[in-house]
Amino acid sequence: MALTIAVAQCNPVAGDLAGNTRLIVDAARKAHAQGAQLLLLPDGAFTGVSLRDLARRPAFVQACEHQLQTLRVELASLEGLVVVMTSLDPDTGGCAQEKGRSRILALCGGKMVAPCDGLPGGVCYVDVHGVRVGLFAENVSNNTSVNAVRDAGVRLVVMLGGAPYRMGLVQVREQDLAAQAKRFNLPFIGVYLVGGHDERVYDGASFAVQASGVIAGRAPQFSQVLWMVRAQTADGSLNLHAPSTVAMGEPDGEVGRAPYAQPFNHAEVWQALVLGTRDYVHKSGFRDVVLGFSGGIDSALVLALAVDALGSQQVRTVMMPTVHTASMSLDDAHEMARRLGVRHDVIPIDSLCHAFEESLAPLFAGRGEDVTEENIQARVRGNLLMALSNKMGAMVLATGNKSELSTGYCTLYGDMVGGFAPLKDVLKTQVYALANWRNLHDPFGTGASPIPERIITRPPSAELRPDQTDQDSLPPYDVLDAIVAGYMENDASVQQLLDSGLSADAVQQVVRLIRINEYKRQQAAPGVCISRRAYGCDWRYPLASRFVEGAGERQNPSAQPCT
Repeated sequence: MALTIAVAQCNPVAGDLAGNTRLIVDAARKAHAQGAQLLLLPDGAFTGVSLRDLARRPAFVQACEHQLQTLRVELASLEGLVVVMTSLDPDTGGCAQEKGRSRILALCGGKMVAPCDGLPGGVCYVDVHGVRVGLFAENVSNNTSVNAVRDAGVRLVVMLGGAPYRMGLVQVREQDLAAQAKRFNLPFIGVYLVGGHDERVYDGASFAVQASGVIAGRAPQFSQVLWMVRAQTADGSLNLHAPSTVAMGEPDGEVGRAPYAQPFNHAEVWQALVLGTRDYVHKSGFRDVVLGFSGGIDSALVLALAVDALGSQQVRTVMMPTVHTASMSLDDAHEMARRLGVRHDVIPIDSLCHAFEESLAPLFAGRGEDVTEENIQARVRGNLLMALSNKMGAMVLATGNKSELSTGYCTLYGDMVGGFAPLKDVLKTQVYALANWRNLHDPFGTGASPIPERIITRPPSAELRPDQTDQDSLPPYDVLDAIVAGYMENDASVQQLLDSGLSADAVQQVVRLIRINEYKRQQAAPGVCISRRAYGCDWRYPLASRFVEGAGERQNPSAQPCT
C-alpha cells in the first residue's frame, strides 16, 4: 500500500482570499495531475498570516466562509484528492478570546471530509487512501497522549506549521519534530509557508521524518514548490520517501561575542532579507524603491539587497552631500551605483540646511551649535526622499541597522524615514559580515563584488560634523553588539553581562541608551525579523518608564535622549 502526498510551500497574501484560493487550486490541480491522494497546505495558506486583529473582524471571518464555498466548487472535479488546510473558526461561541483561532479542514471532491475527530492535545485525523493521518497546527503538546493517537489508528502525523524564520530555527524545528516522531514511533511531515508577511518572513524548508527520527527528505528553503512525498508500507510500518533538494546548511559561524552570539548562516540570512524586502514592497502595492545612499556600509548593503530583491531597474539612489561629506563617499557611491546599474542622483543640500538655520536663528540666539544642526541635515534628506517617493510612487527604504536603533544613533524624521527597513534586525557586526559575503557571492546574478572595498574598510561615520566617526559616541561595534544581543535578545541581566567580561562603562552606556530610545523605535519603519528577538516583532517597552537596571546609572527624570 502506498500514499502519494504533495506538500505545497505557497506564498499567500494576508486577506487576499480570492488570490490565495487561486494559489490553492493551482497547487491542487498540479498535485492531482501527479497522482497525489493528499495535498498538505501550511497554516495560513488560505487566509494569509500576520493577520493580527483582522482575524477577529466578523466581516473577515464571514468572507472566509463565503470564499470556502468557492474553493469547494473549484476542487470538486479533483476526485480522489484530499486537501488539508486551515481557516478561521466561525464558531467561537461569542468568546472574544477565541476569535481569530484556526481550525483544520479536509476537503475532497468539493465536500468536507468527516469525521475529523479531536484527539488529546488538539490533534485530529482524516482517512486518506487507507491511511489514517493525524493533523495538527501547532507542536504536539507534551500532554498529548501517545497511546490515544496510536489507539485511534493514526499511522502518519502532519504538522501544518506556522512559525516564521529565525536564525537557527530550521535546525531546532527539525530536532523537535524528530524527537516527537521517535516519541510516537510514527513518521511525521512538517509543512511550512514561504514569503514575507509584514515583518515576518517564512522560509519553507518543509521536511519528512521517519518514525525512527531520521530525516527522510527536505523541501527547498525560501522557495514556492510542490514537494512530493511517498508513504509506503514496509514490515508493517509506514516509511516515507522524499527528495532532499538541498542539504540543510550549517551555520557559517557566530557573529558577535560569546555567549550571546547566534548561529549565523550568511546565505540563509541573505535569502531571508531579500525575500522579506521583495514581498513587503510588492504586497504593499509598490514596484520601485528609492534610498538615500551616503556611500557608507549600511546604505551600500541595503542597495545590494534591494537590487537582489527587485532588480536594478526598480531601484534608484540619491546622494545628498554637505560640506562634511568626504569626496571618497561621493566616489564610492557613484562606483557602486555603476556596478549595479541603478540610477544615481546627487542633490547637494548645504543651501537647504542654511535656509533652515537662518529661519531658526532668531529663536536660537545665544545658543551654540550642537546636535540640532546635525539633525537638520538628516531631516532635510528625509524630506527630499519622501518628496521623491510621493512624486515617483517609489517606496523609501530606510538604511539603519539594529545597533543604531538600539542606541538611538539615528535621527527621528531624518535617516529613520522610510516605508521599510531591511536591516532593522541586523546588528552592525552582521552588516559587515554580510557585505563581505555578498562581495564573494552573487546568489541572484545581479552583479559580482557590488560593494567597493573602501566602503567596507573605512571607519563608519554619519558625516554630520567634521572628522566624525561612529566610535566617537559609541563603544566598538563588537562590544556594542554583544551587549545588545545579551540584554535585548537574550534578557541577560546587567550583572550577567558584566560577568561575561564586558566593560562596565560600556554596559551601563548601552543599557541606558536602549532604555531611553524606546520612543524612537516605536516610530520606526517595519523591517525583516531574523533574530530570536527583534524590535517591532517581539519588543514593546513602556515609553515613559523610570525603571533602571544595574548599579551605576542614576535615575534622572529630566534627562532627555538625543533626537
